[in-house]
Amino acid sequence: MSRRDGNPLSPSQRVAWLRLIRTDNVGPQTFRQLINREGSAEAALAALPAINQRLGRPSRIPSVGEAEDELAGLEALGGRMVGSGEPDYPPLLRYIAGAPPLISVIGGEDLELQRTVGIVGARNASTAGQKMTRLLAQDLGDARYVVVSGLARGIDAAAHHASLRTGTVAVLAGGMDRIYPEENIPLAEQIVAQGGMLVTEMPLGWEPRARDFPRRNQLVSGLSLGVVVVEAAKRSGSLITARLALDQNREVFAVPGSPLDPRAEGGNALIQQGARLITSAADIIEVLATADPARENLFEPDWLPDVDILDDRPPSADERERLLGALSVTPVAVDDLIASLRLPVGTVQTLLLELDLDGRIEWSSGQLLALRV
Repeated sequence: MSRRDGNPLSPSQRVAWLRLIRTDNVGPQTFRQLINREGSAEAALAALPAINQRLGRPSRIPSVGEAEDELAGLEALGGRMVGSGEPDYPPLLRYIAGAPPLISVIGGEDLELQRTVGIVGARNASTAGQKMTRLLAQDLGDARYVVVSGLARGIDAAAHHASLRTGTVAVLAGGMDRIYPEENIPLAEQIVAQGGMLVTEMPLGWEPRARDFPRRNQLVSGLSLGVVVVEAAKRSGSLITARLALDQNREVFAVPGSPLDPRAEGGNALIQQGARLITSAADIIEVLATADPARENLFEPDWLPDVDILDDRPPSADERERLLGALSVTPVAVDDLIASLRLPVGTVQTLLLELDLDGRIEWSSGQLLALRV
């Protein structure tokens, strides 16, 4: 894996980070706000009981022993837990909205993760679609690009198989010990054996659910400079991945298909909407040659409040109601919310943190939030 500057977590910090991100209703955004507010994961864990008491709801915090058991279980599988500030954290992933603070990783120590292309598509892929995928993956690998996909049947599996020799990353929707589908367990083992990588943000023992796959798709696109859609129906996870890639300022490519094939509807629609039509890996390579990952202004970091303006004063019930009244199911930018409410920024940040812990809001694209339906 490409090495970057960063500070490794100490064993105690890693345990604290893991306990915090595994706490009920603490997602990546809440994790970052708690760390920013309290100064460390240890301090955030100490502050959570008082916050939850104010909310009037319990929130289960995993014990030190539980966190240590998960780390030991991952290590027994040959894996490791990597934090977002550590040198081995995938560099492009740092810049997506809601980047996971911790990921579980097996293998991939020597992969160059600044040169990556995601390839996604239909599970029930056609023979032609799978052949096209293999050609793209092989040629991209020969051009020193690492292929990223989601280990699903069809296009994903074809992409991984074709890039075993040159390097591939498989992103899982479940725990590292719950690879799905089971028929691809041998493929996952081949990926690691040949120097590739398995990645997940889910805990050990986590059985993937339908709602977990969009999150997996977000990591596929977040790990990639660009995403290629080979075959996709009009409503499919592949199109979700393409939309997420656009949100993350990544390139989107699509292979055109027959208008008579339902599996081509999604890709053709993407092309109509502005995705780059491709017929070979050369089309992708030409575009990505100028997508320099060192130009960090290409990517927008998550919104974080300024720690210097936070205050510990509990917000009033009236301030909470004003904030709730300003929110709806339509996403709004944090800065616009602050401007319209004319409340102190620290008060708004505290309220958003509490609403997030209470499961009342959801974040999208890093800067936008809405009431949870």
